[in-house]
Amino acid sequence: MTQTESEYKQVIALCKDVFEKKTKDYGTAWRILRLPSITDQLFIKAQRIRSIQEKGMQKVDEDIKNEFIGIINYSIIAIIQESLGENTSLEIPVEELMPKFEKVANETLQLLLDKNHDYGEAWRDMRVSSITDIILMKLYRVKQIEDNQGKTLISEPVKANYQDMINYAVFCLIKLNEVN
Repeated sequence: MTQTESEYKQVIALCKDVFEKKTKDYGTAWRILRLPSITDQLFIKAQRIRSIQEKGMQKVDEDIKNEFIGIINYSIIAIIQESLGENTSLEIPVEELMPKFEKVANETLQLLLDKNHDYGEAWRDMRVSSITDIILMKLYRVKQIEDNQGKTLISEPVKANYQDMINYAVFCLIKLNEVN
């Protein structure tokens, strides 16, 4: 197992723990959201991170690490939501939901490993602020695809953008943990 794979699994384990506990607290209330609403929720989190990075301070006492965890978990929610049929119940028991979370996380890890092979871990030399901007760019792309009813001429599908956002948020959490 590579260092990146190990670090990825540590971050995902943290996100999974938060996801599972919130599911036990709230159930799957997020199932009511349409994909554009999930995208907007992701946008709010990424925009808050960027705002704090630019201002150098924050007034709400919630660490940006929690926002990156939220980006990961809401991206996973979006992929799960997209895969569920219209006949799926709004309430999904946690024991049925967690394997879906793990499936998305594992598929996204494989994408990360494939891209890391090709790009040579370039992300390690990037700034967290630049990665935040890339997440925002991906969100604008997703919003445009959604506005076009999912039709693209040449671009990646929405799922690939959500997976990229997961991986970029994981990179940010790894980099932020290196600082502390």
